[in-house]
Amino acid sequence: MSDSLSQEEIDAMMAGATTTDATTETKDDIDEKTKQDIIGEVGNISMSQAATTLSSILNKRVSITTPRVESTKFGDILGVIDTPKVSTVVGFKEGLVGSNLLLLEVKDAIIIVDLMMGGDGKPENEQFTDLELSAVAEAMNQMIGSASTSMATMINRKVDILPPNVKLWENPEVVHYDSLDSKADVYRISFSLSVEGLIESEIMQIFTADMVEDISKAMLSDKATIVRNEEETENISLGEVNATEIAETESTATITQQQGNSASEKTVKVSKPEFQVLNDEQKAEGDNLELLLDVPLNLSVVLGRSEKKVRDILSFGTGSVIELDRLTDEPLEILLNGKPIATGEVVVINENFGIRITNILSPTQRIKRLK
Repeated sequence: MSDSLSQEEIDAMMAGATTTDATTETKDDIDEKTKQDIIGEVGNISMSQAATTLSSILNKRVSITTPRVESTKFGDILGVIDTPKVSTVVGFKEGLVGSNLLLLEVKDAIIIVDLMMGGDGKPENEQFTDLELSAVAEAMNQMIGSASTSMATMINRKVDILPPNVKLWENPEVVHYDSLDSKADVYRISFSLSVEGLIESEIMQIFTADMVEDISKAMLSDKATIVRNEEETENISLGEVNATEIAETESTATITQQQGNSASEKTVKVSKPEFQVLNDEQKAEGDNLELLLDVPLNLSVVLGRSEKKVRDILSFGTGSVIELDRLTDEPLEILLNGKPIATGEVVVINENFGIRITNILSPTQRIKRLK
């Protein structure tokens, strides 16, 4: 047999090398439309989670629209932004490179602060002081934190952020985003923000180009191939393996995880769980209530309740009287570990208060009182 290669073999090898190079180039170079689609979807899901967090803070329904994504220069954005605005710069300590900027209208921030303080969202004073800035910073911290958690789930990577830097941006010539110059490439994501008729505005999120590149690669490279018994090969995403199927099948599985252009293989042994068999002495006999007799329980009595706003609580002082929602002749609730079990009346025993049980609640009454 000759050691030399024929022309047909040489041509086949060259064709295979060309195909491989083209495939590598496609994986490394992500086109602009794909980047915008990916960052738009990531922004949509993460900001929806942030809107849910803001809704719980304000106790109001908060909604955002589908994002509008645009690739542009940072200087072009600065040229059309009207100040003042509340700017929030978020840097990443782990998981992602780059940073992003969140811009909010000052009038909207004032309404948000008023709702956080228990107001009706129609503040009489529209001055934005350090108190309002501190309250907005806390709201932004919780919003961006929940958005980052959602983003970490999407890219299957731990994401840790630095404390958000929140400032009042008044002078358009002084930019609160030191990591970028006017010629830098950025991605602008715009959302329409609505808070139950109190706020109808736009919130803007600006991502650096390197952060968008990092997110896009992470979203496109998260694939896995699982081979069972060296016969059945199937492409699935991580986290979609049926746990019951694994528990009931004793086999050797080869898992290949692909990230970018590299692949690693790991062989793991999957087998049924084994448990120790209990002997007769270890088995419980009957309902032994003596085991529960020394368990401590917290017994409490509710004199009444009252709901107050933050501004009312801050006005309390020595001698303030708080009116409760219970009449003097109404029976008092007796709670066991926070659950109602009976009602009673107050008595005095040797100069100490006591409670005389007047009624033991039935299971049906307990359920009604829990509602």
